[in-house]
Amino acid sequence: MSTSTGNTACTSAAGRAHSTRRYAIAGFASLIGTTIEWYDFFVYGTAAALVFNKIFFPAFDPITGTLAAFGTYAVGFFARPVGAIIFGHFGDNVGRKSMLLLTLVMMGTPTVLIGLVPTYNRIGYWAAVILVLMRIVQGLAIGGEYGGAVLKAVEHTPKGKKGFFGSLPQAGVAFGLVLSSLAMAAVARLPQDTMLAWGWRVPFWASVFLLTVGWFIRLRVAEWPDFERVKSQGEQVNAPVLHVIRNHKRELLTVAGGRLAEVTWFYTVATFALWYATQHLHMQSAAILNAVVWGAAAALITIPIAGWLGDRLQHRVVFAMGCISICAFAFGFFELLGAPGTASVYIAMLGALAGVYALLYGPEGNLFSAQFPASVRYSGISLAVQTSGAIGGGLAPVIATWLVKLDGGRPGYLSGYLIALGLVALVSVALMRKHEA
Repeated sequence: MSTSTGNTACTSAAGRAHSTRRYAIAGFASLIGTTIEWYDFFVYGTAAALVFNKIFFPAFDPITGTLAAFGTYAVGFFARPVGAIIFGHFGDNVGRKSMLLLTLVMMGTPTVLIGLVPTYNRIGYWAAVILVLMRIVQGLAIGGEYGGAVLKAVEHTPKGKKGFFGSLPQAGVAFGLVLSSLAMAAVARLPQDTMLAWGWRVPFWASVFLLTVGWFIRLRVAEWPDFERVKSQGEQVNAPVLHVIRNHKRELLTVAGGRLAEVTWFYTVATFALWYATQHLHMQSAAILNAVVWGAAAALITIPIAGWLGDRLQHRVVFAMGCISICAFAFGFFELLGAPGTASVYIAMLGALAGVYALLYGPEGNLFSAQFPASVRYSGISLAVQTSGAIGGGLAPVIATWLVKLDGGRPGYLSGYLIALGLVALVSVALMRKHEA
């Protein structure tokens, strides 16, 4: 009797250890995988804000050249919903793991190739054409990346821990921003001529190493448990995207509405603010990049904390706190950015990224995935998130540049726009269903 009980206890302990190790591997793989893919995405956005208007669009005046550079940046976002449809379909029918391996390659390869593109002075507008093509491929990849990465963490994790583990791929976004900002800050220290000649290319070439690391890490993760269950029980849907559109309209609209404020806030802070600080406030690019690094580094800690808080409270409550924070901080962010001294710039980025953004982004993984059943979850979360990402993220720098120009160089209209989106997100989260993934 005692021997049997002892064996059972040992087996149970071994099972728990195995499960804990599986959760840790899945969480770590989600973190590293998204870090690499978002590094690739962000390094382009940083270069678009600081360099591309000079080397790819020199025939335009500074503001028009910046709008053109941000336009090539936006193309990647508009390809995201297409990627969401394609990868969502195959992710729900073929498997999550193979799709994430493919998105990794589709993200890293164009990054390296962008680092090899000749400038406008060498091949004229063909340089911009190549940039657009590479951004389309990257947009397709990111369209399939988010859903698979989030579901990897959430579906490998038991109830009560889904918020924390679901926040790890979200933290990878902050990590990717840290790495890309550090890389661009390092080459920004080069003389201007050297920076424009070849220095900006180095962060793009570095993606070769990151791509190799990410591939081997993702190979070690088993297929997602919920997908295996759906497949074994014959619950797969032939056309998951159409099924979501027909049967889950409320979920699509509420997730898209919530995501719109978060993604617009992030890209306004992380991308547009670089251009605004250097061009309108005449700040050194290294100074604003360093502030972004510190804000994103702090977000690496606060995003998982926000996910953990969602497990303890409710993910809806934590996300709503983020919506309210946008409304409270929208004007304050730009006031701090323009205040004398560098300390206020760091406070602005810490508040925007480690505070407001973390409250929104930390609970999103579990909150959004919980809105859709497992059979169409990859398609549902990908379509909703990437559609709003195309509108909010892709147009954020363009709209922000236009609103600042409309307001005579002041950010008042832009702050009002951010507040309006924060209110839309607050209504959206209030209407979300109280499901658990």
